[in-house]
Amino acid sequence: MMKLENILEGIDVISFTGDSSLEIAAVEFDSRKVIPGSLFVAVRGVSTDGHNFISQAVASGASAIVCETLPDKPDNGVSWIRTSDTAKALGLSASNFYVNPSRSMKLVGVTGTNGKTTIATLLYNMFMRLGYKCGLFSTVCNYINGKELPATHTTPDPIQLNMLLAEMVTAGCDYAFMEVSSHSADQKRIAGLKFAGGIFTNLTHDHLDYHKTFDNYLAAKKSFFDSLEPTAFALVNIDDRNGRVMLQNCKASHNTFSVRSMADFRCSILEQGFTGMGMKIQGEELWTRFIGDYNASNLLAVYGASSLLGADKGEILTILSDLNPVAGRLEVIKSPEGISGIVDYAHTPDALLNVIETINKIRQGSVQLITVVGAGGDRDKTKRPKMAAISAEGSSKVILTSDNPRSEDPEKILDDMEEGISPDQRRKRLRIADRREAIRTAVMLAAPGDVILIAGKGHENYQEIKGVKHHFDDREELKIAFETK
Repeated sequence: MMKLENILEGIDVISFTGDSSLEIAAVEFDSRKVIPGSLFVAVRGVSTDGHNFISQAVASGASAIVCETLPDKPDNGVSWIRTSDTAKALGLSASNFYVNPSRSMKLVGVTGTNGKTTIATLLYNMFMRLGYKCGLFSTVCNYINGKELPATHTTPDPIQLNMLLAEMVTAGCDYAFMEVSSHSADQKRIAGLKFAGGIFTNLTHDHLDYHKTFDNYLAAKKSFFDSLEPTAFALVNIDDRNGRVMLQNCKASHNTFSVRSMADFRCSILEQGFTGMGMKIQGEELWTRFIGDYNASNLLAVYGASSLLGADKGEILTILSDLNPVAGRLEVIKSPEGISGIVDYAHTPDALLNVIETINKIRQGSVQLITVVGAGGDRDKTKRPKMAAISAEGSSKVILTSDNPRSEDPEKILDDMEEGISPDQRRKRLRIADRREAIRTAVMLAAPGDVILIAGKGHENYQEIKGVKHHFDDREELKIAFETK
């Protein structure tokens, strides 16, 4: 329980009627979860408006309402708080209600189109190995000091987020590392959180079904850096032209990293194969189990952030050389006869291009690259032909298949993808809507030494079809196909 006046601290209150000393039992934005004594925050969402459920929240026992527009006849038995931005108010009130847990540890956010999961997860593993208690919020899974918690969103809603942060404080966590999605920044889910640092990876074509324009997408990412406090650090990738944009008007200390040009943190690749690569970071050589230019950039970001958080540089390098790739991110699975299967989460044109270019730098001679790729339903349709074109251009053979078709007809998604394949490349493409059959076909076509890339789903262990999630794991299917070849 907490007094209403304490929960409202920092919120821009336009008008208030009622009792500010009310004891509040819970903060909710879903009227179905309201219990007696709750503060209900009416948030205008993408598909629903919380203002339409105020009466339901009051009927369920809400004793205070935060809204942007007051009802025509407000209930006199309820305290009413009007503000200009209920999404921001939800983040602030959730933080206050859980006693601002982000201020009791060092919270680091990672944002960008690609690399968020890898960097956040490796930082979590790094600081666990350094002997600290840590928390992690990621697309793959959430962790509290080694305890695994399922993840449903890249960044949870403000109430769940602060509740988990409070659990991390209770567990004695010194650090927490978080993927900050563009949706969460745009929807103010991180309002009220104090970050010790922010990391920018890159910005490419993604989520335009939600943001509509690239400028809106850029602005959502930049808003995270604009919110950092002067005591925090901002670490940005200047190999991406938007890296320096993130630093404009950013009050945090400015730090840069690059694999191509002068920066505060620099690295280069010395050699690489399918089992790992040799690197030089800040003049020191090491061998890692990662491959690819973009993974070199990810590892450099981990090095830079770890240094800025005060870790010993020698210890950082030692641990980096012993860390494993994140599940479903360029994860290599070998067949008994020497076929290399690579499962990767690449689901954007840029990510797919990076993976294919990485593989093509390593494969030699007559080694074939067979790519299995799809595109998600009910999402940005403009990237479908681009992903098919990239796959056809960079692969010996390409099999177009389903990803998560969701409510769409898989065949129509494949029609959209095929528009990106030129007539002279159609000879090397197959179209198999059944993803399991597509993976098995790729294995049947592969000879010893060949490489199979299965792109798009990575760590996911489900396939969503017509609103239903069915168990499906690319890694499992690949291993079964190898065993039965």
